[in-house]
Amino acid sequence: MSLRGLYAITDSQLLADGRLLPWVEAALAGGARLLQYRDKSGDAVRRLDEAGQLKALCEQYGANLLINDDLSLASALSVGVHLGRDDGCLREARQQLGPQAIIGATCHASLEHAEQAIADGASYIAFGRFFQSSTKPGAPAATAELLQQARARFAVPIVAIGGITLDNAPSLLASGADLLAVIHGLFGADSAAEVQRRAQAFNELFTN
Repeated sequence: MSLRGLYAITDSQLLADGRLLPWVEAALAGGARLLQYRDKSGDAVRRLDEAGQLKALCEQYGANLLINDDLSLASALSVGVHLGRDDGCLREARQQLGPQAIIGATCHASLEHAEQAIADGASYIAFGRFFQSSTKPGAPAATAELLQQARARFAVPIVAIGGITLDNAPSLLASGADLLAVIHGLFGADSAAEVQRRAQAFNELFTN
C-alpha cells in the first residue's frame, strides 16, 4: 500500500456547527489520501455516527479513514487507528485490526520510539511538532534533520505533523516526509470551497 500525500485530521472545534461532513468532503475532493477522525469528547454515540459517515465519504473518494486513539471504534468500523505514545498498544491494535489495517504511531521526535513502533506493527511513523501549532501548542520539537535521519533509517512511510502550511510544507517533503498531516492549515478556512482549494494545493506539492 502506497501511503503518500495529504493526511487530513479533523478538529471538533474547527469543524463544529455542521461543518464536519461538508468540509471533510471538500478535503477529500481536493485529494486528501488519509483522514483521521480526532474527537476527544466522551459522546460515544455521536462519535460512532460521525465516524461511520466519514468512512462512507472516504470510500466514495478512495481514501482511508483512521480513528484517533480509539481502538474499539476503529475495530467496530473495520478502519485504521492512530495511537499516541500513551494511548494503547500497537501490537494489540495490529492483532485486533488484522494485517491489512493502517495503524499509525506518534513518535514525537524520537527515532528510538519509531523503531519500536515499527517492530510493534505500525504502518507509518509520525514525527512532530515541526512548527508552532494551534492544536498542540508549545515549542516545536522535530527538525528537518530528524526527518532526514528517519528517511535514511526506516522503510515505512513517514508523516510530518504540527503547524504545517502551504509555505513550509515543501521543506518537509524535501527532507523525506511521505505524508503531511494538516489540521488548521487545511480546515482553518472560511468555506468548504477554500478547504478544497487548500487540499488541491497541498496535493500539487507531491506531484512536483
